[in-house]
Amino acid sequence: MRPEPEPEPEPVPVPVPCRVVVCRDCCCGTPKVTGVDHAAQTARLRAGVPVRISACLDVCDQANVVVVQPSAAGRAAGARPVWLGLVNDPEATEDIVGWVRAGGPGVAPLPDILELYAFDPPGRGVGKRPPGRLNRP
Repeated sequence: MRPEPEPEPEPVPVPVPCRVVVCRDCCCGTPKVTGVDHAAQTARLRAGVPVRISACLDVCDQANVVVVQPSAAGRAAGARPVWLGLVNDPEATEDIVGWVRAGGPGVAPLPDILELYAFDPPGRGVGKRPPGRLNRP
């Protein structure tokens, strides 16, 4: 009699991480925003977190724009994407990487310094935050 084969182990679900959308089009990521090494900023974000490059997000007055989309756990907690504008210095980029690595929207509190960059994009009625309230866990 042959021994029963061992059952396959249950697959361990891989958590879906936060995603970062970086606007790189008509204003963001161009010489119109002076004094910023746009390639270095994008490379730093990509080295630390999942990044998607986007065409114009239609908030050019906030260039450079970065949108942090919540992870699956963050969405389950009710978090919405957090829009960050005027991300024009390396320190802000590092703060974003640190927050996303900590879990991002709905999982980790938005660092006080990043609250200075957060804004509600115009015309985005669904999930829009009330004035003065940011996505918090």
